[in-house]
Amino acid sequence: MDHQRTISQDVSAKPGHRKPGKARGLGRDVVVASICGGVVALMVGASYAAVPFYNWFCRATGFNGTTQVATSAPATGPIARKISVRFDSNVAPGLPWKFEPEQSEIEVNIGQVVTVFYTVTNQAARTTAGQAAYNVAPLTVGAYFQKINCFCFTEQTMAPGEKREMPVVFYVDPAIADDRENDGLNTITLSYTFYPVRDPVVKPLASGEGDKRKGNL
Repeated sequence: MDHQRTISQDVSAKPGHRKPGKARGLGRDVVVASICGGVVALMVGASYAAVPFYNWFCRATGFNGTTQVATSAPATGPIARKISVRFDSNVAPGLPWKFEPEQSEIEVNIGQVVTVFYTVTNQAARTTAGQAAYNVAPLTVGAYFQKINCFCFTEQTMAPGEKREMPVVFYVDPAIADDRENDGLNTITLSYTFYPVRDPVVKPLASGEGDKRKGNL
């Protein structure tokens, strides 16, 4: 009796033939990779958009002590209630400037437009540049602190040894008197910090810097 060897043939093992399960697995990997890539791209785009959105939100709401920008005096005019405004100045490491307010504190009527001056001196033997960041304290007052003119809006380039007076024109919005949370508020602190600018752009003096002092507006 002849015994024939039985050879089982697996068609799936033929060259060029891919198992259905494996093909499905590769397709799934491609889909997952595409989704992950899309999520990463979305996160990168969101990170770039977050900074300008955050700045806009702070300016619009006064969040985190961000002051507001006004173009003129308040329509209602000053009111009888007074408040003290303190002035703080700081210089970040890497910027060889002396920076200080000419007055450390003043008392004003709420709604009164006031002009104050800071002085800054470049103590280096080279031209340097900086730009100021600012806020007010307490942080909840930012929505009521209105600045008409401010050196913080412009990059400042200083020649060696140059000294400059920089005005700030502001008022405290009379609407603060209607905010019950600020009934006991007696003092606001306006704080500036100058940071170095690595690649300065040569510009003329900031708006208002070249004008002679006009006192309180």
